[in-house]
Amino acid sequence: MNRVFVCSCFGVTEQQVKKHAADGACTPRQIASACKAGTDCGSCVRRIQAILGRGACPRRESVDQGESVFTELEEAA
Repeated sequence: MNRVFVCSCFGVTEQQVKKHAADGACTPRQIASACKAGTDCGSCVRRIQAILGRGACPRRESVDQGESVFTELEEAA
């Protein structure tokens, strides 16, 4: 198995970041809360941003497709 480490300080892989994003973490700060990546030396924060910008975050995919991320709130109102 080929592991690509995003955060070498805490041993967080790209796959783990993508999983946290799929679970709802859509910002580097939310990723940090989920797995500590980006909280030590900070050199991985740009890499995390790049991963999130490539569609790892389900909400970001909606925005890229022109859908409102507030659909649930708009429907409830």
